Amino acid sequence: MENKILAILLDSGDTLVDEGTEVKDETGVVLQAELIPGAAEMVRALKARGYRLGLVADGPAGTFYNILGHSYQLLSLFDALAISELVGFEKPHPAMFTTALGQLGLHEAQYRQVLMVGNNLARDIKGANALGLISVWLDWAPRRAKIPADSSEQPRYTIRSPLELIDLIPSIERSLS
Repeated sequence: MENKILAILLDSGDTLVDEGTEVKDETGVVLQAELIPGAAEMVRALKARGYRLGLVADGPAGTFYNILGHSYQLLSLFDALAISELVGFEKPHPAMFTTALGQLGLHEAQYRQVLMVGNNLARDIKGANALGLISVWLDWAPRRAKIPADSSEQPRYTIRSPLELIDLIPSIERSLS
C-alpha cells in the first residue's frame, strides 16, 4: 500500500472561518465572515498538490455556500461536502465523516490514510478517532476546550495555524506503514 494521504477532511468554523467574525441572519445562516489567516492559502496549496478535499462541517448549508463559496471561492475546491443540515447529523456522528468518505470513494480499509483537521476536540477529533482517521487538531481559537475530556478526544497531531498542515503532511506520510 502506498504511504500517501488519500484525502484531507476539513472542518469550517474556527478551522477555515474565524467564528468570531461571523455575521448571521435571523435563521443562523452566516452571511459574512473572515477566514483564519492562512486558511485560503492552505486549501489552495493542498488542492494544487493533488490532495482530494472534503468539507465536514456542522451548520446550515447556506453558511458554507455564502462564505466558502461566494465570498472566498474555496467551495469548488472540495471534492466532497458533508454538511450537517444536509446529512441529518452533527459531528461526532460517524455519518458526517462516512458521507464525505463515501463521496470520495474511500472504503474503511483506507480510512487510516485520511486526515481530519478540525478545531473541536469533542466533535472533530473524537469523530475522526472513532473511525480510525488521522486526527489533526487546529488549536487556534479560544472558543473551545483545549484539554481532551478523555482518550477519545486526544488528537494524533496538533497544529496552531492552517499553514502548519502543509509542512506536517510529509512527516505524516513517512509515518504511514
